[in-house]
Amino acid sequence: MDYFTAVRTFIRVVETGSFAKAADSLELPRNTVTKLVQALEAHLRVKLLHRTTRKVSTTNDGAMYFDRMVHLLEEWHEVESELSSGQKKPHGRLRVDMGASMASQLVIPALPDFRRRYPICNWTWASATGRWT
Repeated sequence: MDYFTAVRTFIRVVETGSFAKAADSLELPRNTVTKLVQALEAHLRVKLLHRTTRKVSTTNDGAMYFDRMVHLLEEWHEVESELSSGQKKPHGRLRVDMGASMASQLVIPALPDFRRRYPICNWTWASATGRWT
C-alpha cells in the first residue's frame, strides 16, 4: 500500500462525503478508492468511516485521524514550498574581482539594495585598491 496515497484518498473521501465523488476528483477508479481506504483501516487496525448506501461519515477515530492528517499534510506542503522557493533565491558565497573605477561607479552604489534583496548571500568584493566584504 502506498501510505501517502491512501491518506490523501481517505481525506478526499471525508471532504467529499462520498467514495464516488472522491474517485472522480482524484481521477481514480471507485474500486481503487475503496481498496485504499480499506487498506488504510487495516494498517491502522481501526475503522475510520461509517458507510451506508447513502452517505459516508467518520467514526470518532476517523474524525481525529482526519483532523491530524490534514494538519500534517498542510505542514508538509508548507515545508516543500519553503524549500522550493528557497532554491529560487540566490544564496551562497559570491566573489567579484574588478577595477576600482568600476567598483566605485557600479558596485558600491548597488550594495545596499543587493544586501536587502539577497540577505543570505555572503560576498567578497576585491579591486586593485583593496578588498572589502
